[in-house]
Amino acid sequence: MELDEQYGVNHLFLTERTCRTCGVTKDLIDGFYKTRKNKYELASSYSYECKECTINRVKKTKKKKKKIPEWEYPDW
Repeated sequence: MELDEQYGVNHLFLTERTCRTCGVTKDLIDGFYKTRKNKYELASSYSYECKECTINRVKKTKKKKKKIPEWEYPDW
């Protein structure tokens, strides 16, 4: 068996990844955020959580702004 028969181009360059949160397999470039700025498109520079799960997590854990009450004259 030759080495070329065992491995194809898809084994060298990852094109899909499974989200760790929802478990859905999505396209690596379109479905995941980049975590590092690299000159090359490496699979290790993309997160393991898809964009949709990241947005939902940030929405859920975002601090709510406290509403400042209008100023009132103190009642002494």
